Amino acid sequence: MAAPASLLPVISSAGLWLGGSLVVGALANQLPLAWLSARPAAASPALLAARLEAYQRRLKIRLWKHWMPDAGNALPGGITKASLARRDQPALLRLLAETRRAELVHWALWPLWLLTLLWLPGPGVALNAVFATLFNLPCLLLQRYNRLRLQLLLARRTPALSAPANRPPR
Repeated sequence: MAAPASLLPVISSAGLWLGGSLVVGALANQLPLAWLSARPAAASPALLAARLEAYQRRLKIRLWKHWMPDAGNALPGGITKASLARRDQPALLRLLAETRRAELVHWALWPLWLLTLLWLPGPGVALNAVFATLFNLPCLLLQRYNRLRLQLLLARRTPALSAPANRPPR
């Protein structure tokens, strides 16, 4: 039985977001870890702590971050970013790289709403743009927040890595 015509915009939009999320996530999962690996933080622990505090104060991120889903381990080889099972440097660096992967996924997902220009009327396109923003912006902010937390933790453990003289060239 065919869906009523009034549901087709909803079904097509849901299909776009579900299918797009699976494709983008699968492609991002194939990125080599070396492409995502971070150089040591180029900022002092004090500067990293100040940036982290700004995220907490301005965005109240600690109040809502626990409501965010974590699909980091949804695909083979992925890891969840919600917990730090191990706190050794290699594990923290891997988690840091995974925050980059997750951020790339959400940057790639956001413009999918533009595809709805092909078949939806203006209000449907606008609704998809709002959905894309409300879905991806908090995730982007959370990944940056988590990355700051990890950079601060790593900088405090190895302060020589964050000293300006030891920064790798850009």
